[in-house]
Amino acid sequence: MSQPEPLLGWPGWRHLRLAVVVSLGGTVWFCLIYGGADAFTAHHHLRIRVHTEAELAIPFVPEAVVAYLSIYPLVLAAPFIVRGRREFLLMAWSLNLLILVAGVSFLLLPGQLAYAPPARFGVFPGLFRLADEMNLTYNLVPSLHVALSLFCSLVFAARAGWTGRLLLLGWAAVIALSTLLTHQHHVLDVLTGGLLAVVIYRRVFLRLVARDPAPRPGP
Repeated sequence: MSQPEPLLGWPGWRHLRLAVVVSLGGTVWFCLIYGGADAFTAHHHLRIRVHTEAELAIPFVPEAVVAYLSIYPLVLAAPFIVRGRREFLLMAWSLNLLILVAGVSFLLLPGQLAYAPPARFGVFPGLFRLADEMNLTYNLVPSLHVALSLFCSLVFAARAGWTGRLLLLGWAAVIALSTLLTHQHHVLDVLTGGLLAVVIYRRVFLRLVARDPAPRPGP
């Protein structure tokens, strides 16, 4: 009986070079869609309320920025977990589609944070300012931070045992919570970001992978 492959592994230089090229292309795509939507919204005055009064009582915990920024090692782990060329490309294609759908939503639902600018930045002021600047201003519904982290966690969890699945999905949940505690997003943003991730994973990624002679099951 063959042993299952480890969750993390060295993908080989060829796959790593492919991952770098694809990731650079994805980064350009993200900047165009995310930055373009924010810039477009900045040039008009329509804003749609996306929060409730109750959630304004959510405490501000700037130290949660550590969890917030942990999305980056999660995403960068992709080539070391998804080590098959075809599946990696399908994952990248699905992520680009997810970003495009979110970009359209940003244009249709231009929002603005209801929280006042923070008066303190906690014990990691540099990290918080970095995260705050990268988050831009108007792109709220859905939270791409939540969508990207949950999508990656779902893809990775399909390759893990039960402990790994719980850890990965728990990681995504912590990142989602951090978007609220750092006052970068509202509850609606988090819910729609999670929904977008699940829809793209189940309706796009898994269906594309299923065309492969040896598809991997979802979590």
